[in-house]
Amino acid sequence: MWILAWILLGAVTGCGRNAGPPGSFEQPGGERRPAAAPRRVVSLAPSITETLFALGMGDRVVGVTDFCRHPPEATALPKVGGYLNPSVEAVLRLRPDLVVVPAGTQHWQEMFSRFSLPVLEVDHRNLEGVFASFETLGRVFAAEERAREAAEALRARLDRAAERCRGRPRPRVLLAIDRTIEEDRLRDVYVAGDDGFLDQVIELAGGENAAKHLGVPFPVLSAEGILRIDPDVIVDLVGDMPAAATEREVILSGWKQVAEVKAVRTGRVYILSDVPVVPGPRTPLLVERLARCFHPEVEPPAAPEPPASP
Repeated sequence: MWILAWILLGAVTGCGRNAGPPGSFEQPGGERRPAAAPRRVVSLAPSITETLFALGMGDRVVGVTDFCRHPPEATALPKVGGYLNPSVEAVLRLRPDLVVVPAGTQHWQEMFSRFSLPVLEVDHRNLEGVFASFETLGRVFAAEERAREAAEALRARLDRAAERCRGRPRPRVLLAIDRTIEEDRLRDVYVAGDDGFLDQVIELAGGENAAKHLGVPFPVLSAEGILRIDPDVIVDLVGDMPAAATEREVILSGWKQVAEVKAVRTGRVYILSDVPVVPGPRTPLLVERLARCFHPEVEPPAAPEPPASP
């Protein structure tokens, strides 16, 4: 599941910065920038791909990871492997003039720099990084105005989503982002802790992250650990789950192992298999879906709005 790979990336420390081989970047005022707006770009994360397309740069993207599934146009692009193990050969065959990588991947920067490929790092591990990436990519692609408008539209939609639940009591939420699926058994449950992005999303949706106090980005909980936390609401994100009702029953059966937990006792375990967990332009959709789980008493928007775009 791609979310687990993102977890592993998120566990890598590193500050967002641009990097590339000597001479490949101009440095006005100390900032590293490509000498010209890139025309052939390889994206090494789903969040980067979605952001590039949202900024109107989709026609410049020539390669993506195996996990880049949105927008639909991205699925037809050449694949360069996973974002934990991209194929250097596949990237080189595409002759890019820029490779955009997620934060915390210094080894990629060094690897691609050996082949004189400019590398740009963006940090999507929290919402502040998402907005900063709009600004950075806007400068790099000489599309500052378009990037500013897209960022403003994204911020406005997030504000609207948050406003619907503002002032309401916040349920304590356990957000399960990956786990071993076994009938009538619950183990190895990865949950959103003090990670940045997902913690912020829970707050915007009107919830309180029940696992934040554990002090690590993505805690792995046993049934006993979940019993101790005793959340009001459980949201189980199962992005690769088939739509069959029987599969949903198998997934729900695992939570019977913690039948004493308040969320299970009150029927507030939600399975979401069709929400975008990728940081970026579609984040408001995730906030809106979670808000419906946390606050079912709040009427949903009359009609879904399209993702933020220029």
